[in-house]
Amino acid sequence: MVHTTHGLSIGIERAGREFFLKLKAVGTLTHDDYKVITPMIDSALGEVKHPIANVLIDASELEGWELRAAWDDLKLGVRHSKEFNKIAIYGNQEWQARMAKIGNWFISGEVQYYENATAAIDWLDE
Repeated sequence: MVHTTHGLSIGIERAGREFFLKLKAVGTLTHDDYKVITPMIDSALGEVKHPIANVLIDASELEGWELRAAWDDLKLGVRHSKEFNKIAIYGNQEWQARMAKIGNWFISGEVQYYENATAAIDWLDE
């Protein structure tokens, strides 16, 4: 029997209106993964008037998305576009760098790709 690990884990820190979200994506993400994570993000950001969020996405173990999950990811980004100040994506694949560039089209804040986690965190802290 083959056991395939996939999913999203989330950490949320809050200081007033400011949030720091840390997401780790593993394997191939599914619609069910987003059914779990989306309400968490919606709830955290929905409790604050005009929230500001900086996000670190660890995509170093991300293999991709199922089609419906990719759509879920796009919807989540668009719904919270104005709340995302900076999104740093830490990964190790060229397609992840391209996805970061595409993300800039849909997010009002900045999206940057890094191959080094420390550099990504330093940019978020600027």
